Amino acid sequence: MTINRKTITALADRFPAQTAAPDLPEHPDHPRILAVFNEVTGPLRARDVYEALDHEPLPKNIDGTRAKLKRLVRLDVLTEADAGSFTRKQ
Repeated sequence: MTINRKTITALADRFPAQTAAPDLPEHPDHPRILAVFNEVTGPLRARDVYEALDHEPLPKNIDGTRAKLKRLVRLDVLTEADAGSFTRKQ
């Protein structure tokens, strides 16, 4: 059996394109967090993201931001490069 470009293309047309963004949980900070990552090229820590959102850096609030970042990692939107260092999924 020979598989050629025509066969592959015909099979590919049967599946929907996977260009849509993943569904994010309902939280107003998630789009804002992703906007912060769109502005930078390197990894960010939870404190960096929190300060970029113009919030007062209190330890309990930074922990909440870290939890949101880890949730976005589980949703495969972000990746945790090193422990506590997050980047946009490529």
